[in-house]
Amino acid sequence: MKIPVRNREGKTIEEISVSPAVFEVEPNEAVVHQVVKAQLAAARRGTAKTKTRAEVRGGGKKPWRQKGTGRARIGSIRAPHWVGGGTVFGPTPRDYSFNVPKKMRRLALKSILSAKAKEGRLIVLDDFGLAEPKTKEAVQILKNLEATTKTTVVVGENQDTAVRSVRNIDNVKVIYSTELNAYDLLDNEYLVMTRAALNAVEEGLAK
Repeated sequence: MKIPVRNREGKTIEEISVSPAVFEVEPNEAVVHQVVKAQLAAARRGTAKTKTRAEVRGGGKKPWRQKGTGRARIGSIRAPHWVGGGTVFGPTPRDYSFNVPKKMRRLALKSILSAKAKEGRLIVLDDFGLAEPKTKEAVQILKNLEATTKTTVVVGENQDTAVRSVRNIDNVKVIYSTELNAYDLLDNEYLVMTRAALNAVEEGLAK
């Protein structure tokens, strides 16, 4: 497969061949779903907590005697069916994360990249070419690339200037090629990758 490389003005300057093992994989939706689900689960804090009747303050004394009052028997004012009582089967702190095999994670990335490339929603930028952080210039570059809706930008490991230029743009998320993950690849309309990032990703996934 050949993918066009564009410059800052949005013009195609050349076409490069990419690895079929990375960009021409048959997308596996089940694997992508599992990997994204694992990623979102791992991001959950899992700190939700409610108190049981044993943990709610008070309620140590029996409100009234067991028999002879004509009222229902009760052992504590902190019983679950009383106002101010404990919660039954409420949430407790837990770890929601679960492991996904490395091969599945890699297949998910390949599936998403292949789908983006096939749909024409993968844009390869030669370089941002910014000597210093310039958000206004970065906005114009993305407009030239026609990436005007929700976009994920992937840059090379040492392209800090590009990161600082892009990170404050609305509806644009920027990540390094070393931080590539299934959720960020999916959560966009367009995926913009610099040539350096493309080479790094291709080298990492083609192994």
